[in-house]
Amino acid sequence: MSDRRAALRLAVAGVGLWLAAALPLAAQDGPGPNLVIELAGQANGRIVIDLRDDVAPKHVAQITTLARAGAYDGVVFHRVIEGFMAQTGDVMYGKRGADLSRAGMGGSDFPDLPAEFSSLPFDAGVVGMARSRSPDSANSQFFITFAPAPHLDGQYTVVGSVIEGMEVLNAIKRGNSAANGLVSSPDYMAKVTVEE
Repeated sequence: MSDRRAALRLAVAGVGLWLAAALPLAAQDGPGPNLVIELAGQANGRIVIDLRDDVAPKHVAQITTLARAGAYDGVVFHRVIEGFMAQTGDVMYGKRGADLSRAGMGGSDFPDLPAEFSSLPFDAGVVGMARSRSPDSANSQFFITFAPAPHLDGQYTVVGSVIEGMEVLNAIKRGNSAANGLVSSPDYMAKVTVEE
């Protein structure tokens, strides 16, 4: 009987190791810092993002600096498109309680960043930097994909992926599809912190 138990334990441990290796990168914590978002509104809960400072060091540095300064606290998800992505991070015009008519047009007090494109694909839960037509115009805004978006691959800087809270992200209030995802009474980041 003890040999059977030992064999069963080894088999279970082997399956556990196989599952860990088979999980997509979006579900695994890497060596970079984590961005922790406390989401409030229609969706409530915690989203944890593993930031990839190995592929986008300048973008990650800017995001973590803004988060540590409290700049992201109270910023809304101003653009949310069903089946595509949720966008936030406009620390200039996207604060909850303010006039949100210009949300999505602002940045921060820091300069825009040069693109740090990589070969990382835009799978579900991947975080990319929002930008204008210029590849070197990302600043503070970012988006999180609900589903794979291969048309974005190599066109936007990938800064991380969700490792906890996809169910919270998936519950976020959606925007008006006829208005490019514009959200009325949007959900917001109540508190954003960085964990090393």
